[in-house]
Amino acid sequence: MENDQITFGSVTRWLKIKHLVLVNSLAKTRNMHTTAEQMNVTQPAISKLLRDLEVLLGFPLFERQTRNLVLTELGEFVARYARITLEDTESFVDQVNKLRKGGHGYLKIGTIFAATSVVLPEAIASIKRERPLLSIEVIEQTSNHLLEMLEQKKLDLIIARFTDEDCQPFEFTSLGPEPFCLVANSAHPLCQLEEVPTEALSEWPWVMYPFNTPIRQRMERAFTKFKIVPPTNTVETISMQTFLQLLQSGPMLAMLPESMVQSQLQNGQLQILNTPFKVESQDYGVITRKDEPLSEPTRMFVATLLEFARQRQMATEEKHCSQLRKSR
Repeated sequence: MENDQITFGSVTRWLKIKHLVLVNSLAKTRNMHTTAEQMNVTQPAISKLLRDLEVLLGFPLFERQTRNLVLTELGEFVARYARITLEDTESFVDQVNKLRKGGHGYLKIGTIFAATSVVLPEAIASIKRERPLLSIEVIEQTSNHLLEMLEQKKLDLIIARFTDEDCQPFEFTSLGPEPFCLVANSAHPLCQLEEVPTEALSEWPWVMYPFNTPIRQRMERAFTKFKIVPPTNTVETISMQTFLQLLQSGPMLAMLPESMVQSQLQNGQLQILNTPFKVESQDYGVITRKDEPLSEPTRMFVATLLEFARQRQMATEEKHCSQLRKSR
């Protein structure tokens, strides 16, 4: 076969997994005897298998030297293919075994912080009860960064805020509105006022989301609407921990989703300022790539998210109705 060009059809007829195991082992050990031991065959059998493979390919894979074997240039290419194919095969076997035991592969989720404090933990706990071997990776980032990762197929789905400008390559299913509140350390001087005038807000330092995030863009529109000079003494971050630490360490203000600060409001660390300045709520939800079928575990996880969101919305509405009844 030395003068013939190999074809896909010919390779599928004679190339076997043991050929790939042979090349991968020899590429690592550079030694016939060691490879024979690893493959549990005799050294003559290894020599024949390698010779047969080289004849079928039409070129040598190794240069035979006194003490070891050295990959040829084409041999390095074949060895790389063997390694990748064997790794993929090992992954295939692992996934099949997980499927048989109730697992279901791998799910990579991108999320904004607000979702991690509301529906996401419940949904993950639920699906893990049904599929304990399903591997789930959660990546927390800003909405715009998550959308980029989703478009690049680095994520299976994301839970994020959505704007009309983002819509073209994606499908969006709302999980519910995300109301915002203006908060400060409970010892902040503005917390002593019954109502905080809007003009006083720009006099204090702020912790804010970066300018290219949906929530920051809504804040900028709100500043314009209420004729407030945007604050210049600011710190920008997407880290919830940084938000909380800065709010606790000094007289700073922050506009945050209510769900993110519920525990701090309840224990008295933070307080919502009573002010006319409001930022309109924005829906967050499940975002997937448009016109691309979802894998079975992704479909199941999305359905779980939507169900928990529906239950949470019903509970919120019932609580609101109960409060209205008590106030009459």
